[in-house]
Amino acid sequence: MSAEAFTHLAYGATFGILLMSIVYTLVRYVYSKEIMYISYCAMQVFSLGYISVYSHLFSLSAFSQEIFLLLATLSAVIFAITFHEGNLIPKITNFKELVINTLLLNVVILTAFYHYILFEYLPYTVVYAILFLSIVFNLRSGFKPTIVYVIGWSLLCILLFVFQLKQVYVEHGYIDIVLAAFAVEAVLFTISISYKYNLFKNQALDHQNMLFQQSKMAKSGEMIANITHQFRQPLNNLSYLLMNLKSRYENRTLDDAYFDKKIASAQEQLQFLSKTIDDFKEFYTPDKVKEPFSLTEAIRNSVAVIAPDLKSKGIVLEVVACDEEVIVFGKKNELSQVLLALISNASDALRGVSEPKIILRSNRNGSEAMIRLEDNGSGIPSDVLGKIFEPYVTTKSQGSGIGLYLCKMIIEKSFGGKIEVESKVREGSVFTLSMALYH
Repeated sequence: MSAEAFTHLAYGATFGILLMSIVYTLVRYVYSKEIMYISYCAMQVFSLGYISVYSHLFSLSAFSQEIFLLLATLSAVIFAITFHEGNLIPKITNFKELVINTLLLNVVILTAFYHYILFEYLPYTVVYAILFLSIVFNLRSGFKPTIVYVIGWSLLCILLFVFQLKQVYVEHGYIDIVLAAFAVEAVLFTISISYKYNLFKNQALDHQNMLFQQSKMAKSGEMIANITHQFRQPLNNLSYLLMNLKSRYENRTLDDAYFDKKIASAQEQLQFLSKTIDDFKEFYTPDKVKEPFSLTEAIRNSVAVIAPDLKSKGIVLEVVACDEEVIVFGKKNELSQVLLALISNASDALRGVSEPKIILRSNRNGSEAMIRLEDNGSGIPSDVLGKIFEPYVTTKSQGSGIGLYLCKMIIEKSFGGKIEVESKVREGSVFTLSMALYH
């Protein structure tokens, strides 16, 4: 292969690497809307423009090369700021760090003034030196691709500037080190961006898990309150039964018929307590695996838990089931918890309403299973309605704002469905859940 053909091949490889990194980061930006991605994408686009002029493969003016270099530098600054979340300047906490950072800065300054190629582009050299040092300063955070980036660029700088290999490749016609520099930079930082993306994703998962834990704590409080409420009346009845039996016994008026009658009543109360415990246990015990289940079962579980509380508040709960059995695939208790959260929210919205009512309907619509929950409560203000499923958004003075967010996550992630809401102030709200039918 001739030297010219080899050079063209090197330019093609560099162009290809830069184009792939541009497409990769552009796609990341489309999905995440993070400034870090679009700024890096812009930096690579302008770097590609610079290489195009540098290669003399295209008829572009030398002035355009300066423009591309300037714009690439500005994009690099924006990218570095967002990449390191604003921590460009190191925080000196002890004398050792002061000495190390000072020596690093001196190395960069002396290198810039010693080598003519850096002095010629001194403004850009200073900017890129700051960016390079900012990466070094952030090594303490344990960011692995940062270490790879520093090692790679350090080796490149040693080859290019310390041993002055630029003259070697000019004299012998080897591959242009500048091309290698752009290719190495694109690969290393694309790896770093990919790692950063995974880091963001893991942080988002950790945040979501934290919200789930908060929700579990809140539900534990609700569970204790509901159990207390449902146990109070049966325990009162048992207390009265014992008092009556004791009174009859002390007055010597206790006969077998009365004793058997009261024992039967006591057993009914104990069975009610046992069934209540079983209902709560089934409801709050997480399902281990996904499986087909009936919407009617999930609705029955949630209603069994909250019905006594609604009755004590004078709220009418009407359940309208589908004529035919509707089967979905997932974890039954997760759907029951979503319904419980929606019914509980409706209950709160019905405070002060003269004839409070909740209607829970289930049906099938083509290939989808539908659940529709209606109330005639206070409704959701229009300024909150559009973001009601976002975390920490609530209409309650004492609300955490994570209930509806978790409902949305469960329906979308676990069931592959969607949840929608319609609401008018002082008229009520309608929540609609749609999920794929199980075939």
